Amino acid sequence: MYVEQLPGIGRFSLLVLDPTEDLDLLYGWVTEPRARFWGMTGHTREQVGDVYRFLDGLDSHHAYLMTVDDEPVGIFQTYLPAEDPLGEHYPVRDGDIGIHLFLAPARRPVAGFTGAVAAAFTRYLFADPGRRRIVIEPDVRNDRALRRWKRLGFEFDVELTLADKRAQLAFLTRAAFTVRQATGGVPSTGDRR
Repeated sequence: MYVEQLPGIGRFSLLVLDPTEDLDLLYGWVTEPRARFWGMTGHTREQVGDVYRFLDGLDSHHAYLMTVDDEPVGIFQTYLPAEDPLGEHYPVRDGDIGIHLFLAPARRPVAGFTGAVAAAFTRYLFADPGRRRIVIEPDVRNDRALRRWKRLGFEFDVELTLADKRAQLAFLTRAAFTVRQATGGVPSTGDRR
């Protein structure tokens, strides 16, 4: 578990996702039309559970429930690209950690929410000295996510054709994040979640 107080936002927590206890919440989120880029809108409740039980059994992939003041606000997943199909599509480096982010619909919109949460989970990831670079591969059609990741400092690389999508490969290095933190350059994304 990871906990950080985010000024103006609240107490942010990353809790290990329980594929049984959290299934109703997950299923409700990932099957909404707005979740089309998550790739599970056509899944049954059982299929969603199967996916998260499978992830829960891997040493290389981890799923977390994000909460703010104990209210669930999204899903954060990490994976080792060298042990994921993505690793077959780019030259994986030591210290690479891949992520997926799903923000739930906001009950009460908060200006700067996404930027604050992204900075928090990035600090969590880089607290491990072995992690040198965060890797993402959002769908190239997901304009909102692409704009968000660029504002958060990710450097875009090549587009990849993956099994389920055309993806934009992008990276955030520890060094770039450290500079942005030191200079106050982690922006509010303007998203109200």
